[in-house]
Amino acid sequence: MLAGGCRANAGGKTPADSAAEPTAAVAVTTAPATERPIRRFIAVTGTLTAQEQADVAAEIAGRIVATPVERGTRVAAGAVLVRIAEAEVGAQAQEAEANARQIEARLAIADGGEFRIDRVPEVASARAAAELAQADFERAQMLVDKQLLSQADFDRSRTQAEAARRQYETARNSAEQQYQLLLAARARMVLARKALADTVVQAPFEGVVEQRLVSVGDYVTRGTKVASVMRTNPLRVELTVPEQFISEVSAGRAVTLEVDAYPGDIFTGHIRYVSPALKVDTRALIVEAVVANDAGRLKPGFFATARIEEASERPAILVPAAAVRIVSGSPRVYIVSGDRAEQRIVTTGQTVGDAVEVTSGLTVGESVATSNVAQLVDGASVIVKR
Repeated sequence: MLAGGCRANAGGKTPADSAAEPTAAVAVTTAPATERPIRRFIAVTGTLTAQEQADVAAEIAGRIVATPVERGTRVAAGAVLVRIAEAEVGAQAQEAEANARQIEARLAIADGGEFRIDRVPEVASARAAAELAQADFERAQMLVDKQLLSQADFDRSRTQAEAARRQYETARNSAEQQYQLLLAARARMVLARKALADTVVQAPFEGVVEQRLVSVGDYVTRGTKVASVMRTNPLRVELTVPEQFISEVSAGRAVTLEVDAYPGDIFTGHIRYVSPALKVDTRALIVEAVVANDAGRLKPGFFATARIEEASERPAILVPAAAVRIVSGSPRVYIVSGDRAEQRIVTTGQTVGDAVEVTSGLTVGESVATSNVAQLVDGASVIVKR
């Protein structure tokens, strides 16, 4: 028993003696804070959407007779999505074409050629009769002037010439009317041919069939949706840029994207559209970027984290990422001066490779600990390893 009733612990040291012992020095490596220019970026988020999406509808009524595509089928522009029975519209197209050809033959128009009224048989015949009657009248005029023809015969010749001229005008009017009928017949023929073509419902652009909404045997009317097609290469992404960064955003600027489905993979694109005005409620700018999707890995609906690079580089203070420790949400580094470590709360910026930008709390040239950082406390004794 020692004096004062205190018992010696193992090793012969009291608790007071243990508390007074200095903490062992922590071996660390250091690196200086350096300054170099970096290209900063704006980090924004958005959702990928299809470049184009169309709900394709039937343009005529009829029964579905073929559906050569399924959900997920890749189609080219003009590929057949569904076929509608064509018997009725096919007959109507033949009838309309026959009517147009009949009128063309009547008007002496060959193979859809130019209409020339004097080539119409009825007009040509009436013209010849009118010219003959006019010639007879002119001869009668000469004879009556020489008193070699009676007035009655002269009047008869004049009447015949007038009648022939009127018949010629009537023939021309009739031909003009026939030509207008031909134009109407040709218009009906065009509509009939279109109806026949509309029995084949085609993809409006290259893409993927999202849904097929009809089956063989279904009866559709004009406007019935038969399939949904989306273009997935490239994809769009709408991004919201805060007001303070809008000077760094312009059409054509490069954009890199990351999605949760492929951690670590980078997808590249460019800004295609910049809104002419900010959204009043958020004071933010809406921009739209497009990203290539040749391999089809990206899907509409993916949430994307995007980075828009600034146009020029600016100087930044950088330290190794290993030097930064997050404590209670605050980034900290340990400044090594002599054999002591000083804790410094800093503000960090962007990550550049294996370095981190420090925007405040550190000056260029200060040495920071880069190893065993988790073992350090403010004022800790350190040994710098060379």
